[in-house]
Amino acid sequence: MNKLLSPAQTEVLFMGNEAIARGALEAGVSVVSGYPGTPSSEVIERLSDVARERKLYVEWSTNEKVALEVAAAASFAGLRSMCVMKQNGVNVASDFLLHLASSGTRGGIVLVECEDPGALSSVNEGESRYFARMLEIPLLEPASLQEAKDLTQWAFELSEKIRNVVILRSVTRMSHASGNVICGKLPEKFRSAEFVSDGSFMDPLKGPVVSTPVVVKHDLQQKKLQIAAELFEKSPFNDYSGPKRPELLIITSSACFLYSKEALEMLGLQKRVGILKLSCTWPLPVKLLKKYLRLTDKIMVVEEVLPFLEENIKVAAMGMLKETGIKTFYGKMDKTLPSVGELNPDIVAAALSKLMKVKRKLLPAGYMREIQKIAPLIPLREQTFCPGCPHRASFWNINTALKLDGRDGIVCGDIGCYAMASLWPAIGFHTVRTLHSMGSGTGLASGFAKLEAFGLDKPVMAVCGDSTFYHAVIPALINAHHNKADMTFIVLDNAGTAMTGFQPHPGIHESAIGEPLPSVEIAAICQAIGAKVAISDPFDLEATSRILTDFMAERGSLKVLIMKQPCALSPEKKGKKQYQMKINEELCLGESCGCNRLCTRIFRCPALNWDRTKKKAAIDEVICAGCGVCYSICPQKAIIRTEADG
Repeated sequence: MNKLLSPAQTEVLFMGNEAIARGALEAGVSVVSGYPGTPSSEVIERLSDVARERKLYVEWSTNEKVALEVAAAASFAGLRSMCVMKQNGVNVASDFLLHLASSGTRGGIVLVECEDPGALSSVNEGESRYFARMLEIPLLEPASLQEAKDLTQWAFELSEKIRNVVILRSVTRMSHASGNVICGKLPEKFRSAEFVSDGSFMDPLKGPVVSTPVVVKHDLQQKKLQIAAELFEKSPFNDYSGPKRPELLIITSSACFLYSKEALEMLGLQKRVGILKLSCTWPLPVKLLKKYLRLTDKIMVVEEVLPFLEENIKVAAMGMLKETGIKTFYGKMDKTLPSVGELNPDIVAAALSKLMKVKRKLLPAGYMREIQKIAPLIPLREQTFCPGCPHRASFWNINTALKLDGRDGIVCGDIGCYAMASLWPAIGFHTVRTLHSMGSGTGLASGFAKLEAFGLDKPVMAVCGDSTFYHAVIPALINAHHNKADMTFIVLDNAGTAMTGFQPHPGIHESAIGEPLPSVEIAAICQAIGAKVAISDPFDLEATSRILTDFMAERGSLKVLIMKQPCALSPEKKGKKQYQMKINEELCLGESCGCNRLCTRIFRCPALNWDRTKKKAAIDEVICAGCGVCYSICPQKAIIRTEADG
């Protein structure tokens, strides 16, 4: 049996995202949609595993806005639904989210957004909590794995109580941590969908679902938020622990609650410092805040990333000065805590030790000496494309074509594994010169391509992945063709949403639960737009470079090259080699070769190493994926490839 379907009262080891998924099941969710993005992807992955048993509809949508619209339709039909994304995705979904918050909902709907403090797998840290305040909808933040499950379930009840969408925010260290969770009961009955819209215009359950009349709906939206605020005042998910009269009060939420608890234990401050843990963080429970602000004059707010909680608490405190007195606040705004990056217990403890004037226990000197001894033995691990990654070959091709062209062309990029093509010297050959949101590379290239009249006479390229193409590129591509942008658009088609775990997209023949679906071909879309289209294998360096060179020479139109080669880690290729690779040491001239160690210094596949003893290149057969591309780049033909057995 799948552990997500464990019986009630069973204690199960769950990842945070699994706990969220279990909470949604216990709430009776019917429809789940989203777009893959670390650290959120596992919520939908795990629910797709039990979709048939629990009669769920689970969908990887084209992008986050569409995903929220799919979930909203289920809510309008009386079902409970959930939409899942990472912090960047909330920006994409925000257009519809604004209108959804105004129109209101019917069945419970929860927007789960998992943020990435420190940008461990993102191109920005992001901060989506401000959307809750701006759009006037409730925000919940679980502070433990048990709470991740319980708070998710309660979020659906809250949504139906106020007839509006509720945001549940997780962070990387909550989503990807693991711990024991006690399961609740799974519902035995399933709802039926029925969309009623023939009632009066202002009937929230039987009338049309619209966000007008705007002023009336806005007033209703604020009343809903007030109901949420009243519920938050008595919510068991807000909790205080510590002395009756603390010298310092920590107010915190999410994973920062765990960091704060550990920091107090590290410093032995449990009897001097109290912690007010808020899991209902917008709107703030003002009466609860007043109760605990009265306890002390010193307040420290611990949160990630921006001072959202700190700002709101300070505003609330100004309104209750007569009852609570003047307070001194510490947090991000006064630099007690860093305003960027992840927090951890050490960072919180360092701040507390200064405020409370206590010394931190340092690691023994002998321990530090031993660490310093072994540090030089640890090999350097640089960011790089995987062995056999088609992107390494793709950017080699692009660089070759740009050098042959000789006009110092501009390459605009997007988010994905291939974002590493902006790095040098480790990988990517310093190819990509712009990197923003999904699809922006194509829009920027379209803009650069229209600057010839202002003296910018360079070839312009844009690169994106196949999942990104469906997510956000098509409007920009239409714009480029319609406005006769002289540019080459390159799709790095590695047959899946590789960076987040090979989730299917519209170019794949199956759904989130493995059912067959019709695919939408990238080439057909580009041809329908009117672009000139070519398809190549990036591992065929000669043919691909030739196409790119020809495209750059052809002026005045949009050209599209689709480089098709599955990811080396994809299920269809993982563990399989097309070629066996080896070095002919007699032919390898090493540093005496005019190539200046092209293979190990520039191409830099992790499977290609420099043997310092022999002064020759070497191949690590354990990690070599057998793509054979390095054979094509060696000017001495010292790299040998033969067909792999089987």
